[in-house]
Amino acid sequence: MAPMTALVALLALAGVLPASGQTRPVAPAGAPAGDWPAAGRDPGLTRFSPLTELTPANVNELKVLWSWPTGSLAGHEGNPLVIDGKLYLQTPHPSRVVAFDLNQPGAAPLWSYSPPAGRGPVLALCCDVGNRGLAWHPSGKLYLAMFTGDLVALDARTGKQLWRVTNGDPATGTTMQSAPLVVGGLVIVGVGGGEFGNRGYLTGYDAHTGKQAWRAWSMGSDQETLIGPLPNLNYPSHQGPRLGLSTWNADSWQRGGGATWGWLSYDPDLDLVYYGTGAPAPMNGYQRIGDNKWTSSLIARNPKTGLARWVLQLTPGDRWGFGASNENILLDLNFGGRAVKGLVHFDRNGFAYTIDRATGRLLLAQKYGPVNWAREIHTASSLPVLDSAYLPRASGTTRGICPSLMGMKAFQPAAYSPITELFFVPAMDLCMDLEPTGASFQPGQPFVGAKVRIVTGSSGSRGRFLAWSATTGSVAWEIREPFPVFGGALATGGGLVFYGTLDGWLKAVDATNGRERWRFKTPSGIVSNPISFAGPNGRQLIAVVSGIGGWPGRALKPGPDRRPIDGIEAVSVLADLMGQVVPGGVLLILGR
Repeated sequence: MAPMTALVALLALAGVLPASGQTRPVAPAGAPAGDWPAAGRDPGLTRFSPLTELTPANVNELKVLWSWPTGSLAGHEGNPLVIDGKLYLQTPHPSRVVAFDLNQPGAAPLWSYSPPAGRGPVLALCCDVGNRGLAWHPSGKLYLAMFTGDLVALDARTGKQLWRVTNGDPATGTTMQSAPLVVGGLVIVGVGGGEFGNRGYLTGYDAHTGKQAWRAWSMGSDQETLIGPLPNLNYPSHQGPRLGLSTWNADSWQRGGGATWGWLSYDPDLDLVYYGTGAPAPMNGYQRIGDNKWTSSLIARNPKTGLARWVLQLTPGDRWGFGASNENILLDLNFGGRAVKGLVHFDRNGFAYTIDRATGRLLLAQKYGPVNWAREIHTASSLPVLDSAYLPRASGTTRGICPSLMGMKAFQPAAYSPITELFFVPAMDLCMDLEPTGASFQPGQPFVGAKVRIVTGSSGSRGRFLAWSATTGSVAWEIREPFPVFGGALATGGGLVFYGTLDGWLKAVDATNGRERWRFKTPSGIVSNPISFAGPNGRQLIAVVSGIGGWPGRALKPGPDRRPIDGIEAVSVLADLMGQVVPGGVLLILGR
């Protein structure tokens, strides 16, 4: 273990290349090795902790040191932050923020913030009222993206509200689920609501006053999208003015979806923010014929101005409901014998993309699971090669499309280890039967346009957890799970990977081969993301919030609450989950 320990110490202190010289994560901006100051720990969203105390040899000594019930039955989809001996946690709607002093394990919270009643009504959505975490500013502020559409700044010492601005409107279905991102003097946040036909947008606010600095829409005019006439110099299909209008029939762009509910990452050297946009609305592509730019796309923007540096659409005219909202993990890598500033994206459409994050050029795209809607991604053009057998028809049902609209991977984030140079990916093996239907737009009402039935994929396991090489486009090892894996991944310097399962197991596996080394049964199913940090005595700790919810949580509801939502039948495939777990959030802190 000595060489690994020395290597990780070097990484943590200096941020230099590992011994192989192949990859380097985007550095966590000087954060202490024992802190977890942002959603993915570092701005590149690697979810890698350099702490080395826990190893495959001793992880079986982990036990619960203390716990705290959140009091919420909704889905707990994010993770806490840990800064300078304090832990900060946000609960699902109605949002509550609590702070704990890690020097007093198990004691009552230092403070608790419950915001005044927000605007309503809160709509009953497909995917629950969960929230994916807080953002922290070095000046001592926390930022809370409320489900009801307000962005709130808090004093991290006291929990006092400093300012509150309106960024969405739940009456129209424009809500907020994702964690904000702090970049210098700005806090940046996206919105949900694509399933209601709302146009997605990303907004930058002054971190100290809450004043809006810019807003970039997912579609519309070049002025509204802040995208120029040459969105990507590498591909002719991505060049020309007004593509946010001309690739939509008539005025369908005005209700076109493209929500921005996913994770945000940042490269301080290039000074670019990266994110993905959701699927177009409605799912019936015959109502919005065209490529529907810039939905189902990855976008790199200047955080100060919002101007786009490049855009890459992954699923043009997306008729399957995939979207591209999953995280973008940033690292410098050796690709084809040359150094590249890389971006790795595990898309919901089932392809894993390795991209030059400076230019938006596609380097590699390979299937990371069973996919049939497209045969391949043509690297020279960036376009998918479709399989016509799985292209939804104007009428009738197309059966066995893989993956399902839930994605090969949903919002649960992957992790990356610079030691193994592998990505660790929580995934699913689900397919769908899809029939387009007519959709009529009414503000504040679902705008779906399809009948969908989710079915088990070819393997029969429904869930997968895999290790992936972004330079070769191949699976290094894989674990089959009985349920879709909706919990995020955590990689550590001691050679471990942690993840949670819907049936409530928190697991630790060997990063080199996937061999399970430890498991613990939590009080509920896990749809959150484990983190690692140092306790007050310097010992390595693990935190996770157990509390099933979101789409999988509907499988636990009785009677009419299990019915299809606006034509999407997605719970019967998880019927056997009922009786195995119960809702209810609990924060767990584990150590040796």
